[in-house]
Amino acid sequence: MALGGHADMPHLPHPAPVDAYGNGGFRFAGMSHRGSLLCFPDGIWAWPINDVTELDEAALAAAFDRAESIDVFLLGAGRDPWALPDKLRQRFRELSLSVDAMTTGAAVRTYNILLAENRRVGAGLIAVA
Repeated sequence: MALGGHADMPHLPHPAPVDAYGNGGFRFAGMSHRGSLLCFPDGIWAWPINDVTELDEAALAAAFDRAESIDVFLLGAGRDPWALPDKLRQRFRELSLSVDAMTTGAAVRTYNILLAENRRVGAGLIAVA
């Protein structure tokens, strides 16, 4: 089943491990999605981000809005390692929200482990080809 729907509504109204990534998308909960994802304890959403150059406070607003309901936010930045700009790192710090930027593959693996441990984790996963 392919995912679609209104931007305010989650594709899946609960968290789920990511089963696979690549080819420009992700597989989770028996579904597939082309494009990037935002994953939170209250659901999984499409994320209209294609590259780290698009990341700003607006792109990360959903994570900032959930700062009280998550302990760590993982940022899967694509194929290459990437350092979160100081301005964005400071915003996470102001919210007492731990953030880790890494490749998308590493973020998927870490997200799945933390989710299995019932941790309060969120992730922004940029799709890779």
